[in-house]
Amino acid sequence: MTGDVPGHVPVMLSEVLAVLAARDGGIYLDGTFGGGGYAGAILEFCRCTLWAIDRDPEAIARGAALVARYPGRLHLLHGRFGDMLGLLGEHGVTRLDGIVLDLGVSSFQLDDRSRGFSFRSDGPLDMRMGRDGPTAADLVNRLSEHELADLLHELGEERAARRIARAIVAARNTDPIVTTLRLAGIIRGVLPPDHSGIDPATRSFQALRIRVNDELAEIERALDQAARLLAPGGRLVVIAFHSLEDRIVKRFMVMAAGRAATPSRHDPGSLAARPEAGFRLLTARPLRPGAHETAANPRARSARLRALERLGTIVDGAAP
Repeated sequence: MTGDVPGHVPVMLSEVLAVLAARDGGIYLDGTFGGGGYAGAILEFCRCTLWAIDRDPEAIARGAALVARYPGRLHLLHGRFGDMLGLLGEHGVTRLDGIVLDLGVSSFQLDDRSRGFSFRSDGPLDMRMGRDGPTAADLVNRLSEHELADLLHELGEERAARRIARAIVAARNTDPIVTTLRLAGIIRGVLPPDHSGIDPATRSFQALRIRVNDELAEIERALDQAARLLAPGGRLVVIAFHSLEDRIVKRFMVMAAGRAATPSRHDPGSLAARPEAGFRLLTARPLRPGAHETAANPRARSARLRALERLGTIVDGAAP
């Protein structure tokens, strides 16, 4: 029993449990509650206390049944995982024995056409993980052609960003773009089908979703705060699903573990003593899902798991 509900499949669950190494009496955080898959599995694995955060009020509402199943052990918090320090601090939690962050979009959000995340079914062009701030439709209809091209290139790594931006602006001059299938159709009209089978709209939808939810900055805030919260021996486990996310996670963990490249011996800075690393890498290279999992759950195929462990003792409020 994992505690998740039908339709939600937690990615690399066995690997997460193995690396997190949760123990009886520990205090843990699932920073991306979603469908409760990781949360339920951790609570079933050992007699621990688990806090969970989600910015989507629908996820918090779905979690009520899991809270009832583990009375006094599971606590749900509505908010952004990049605000975990404050959210937990309000409840007197200042140290954690482990943190899990699954940076992927929730299956519930992808499958609910009314949320506007997917280009496979029609719905309002929304893409907000919460219920505040501008929607994807706002961006598509208000940004200049140059701004749209930059967004698609930087956050979607889309090579045809300028052509797509030009087509979007031409289309919205006729009628505002307010649905997912209309936007996907505009993009597919510009790009030929990818030989890999990836839909031509994939990268553009990714870019808009990242901008709407400020995802990359949110990840940076979350990593910094997670490092502050981990007790000695505490572990941070992060699953990323695309290169922009994984690059941020890798850079943070390498720096925290003192693995950053050393300066040239000709650089005067190389003479300065390097601070002692406060963490150790648990994954020299990212773990990837196995063939059996990717066959059963194609959404897992791009997942990369990285993990870090806090060493020694820490000073209150100190970051790595």
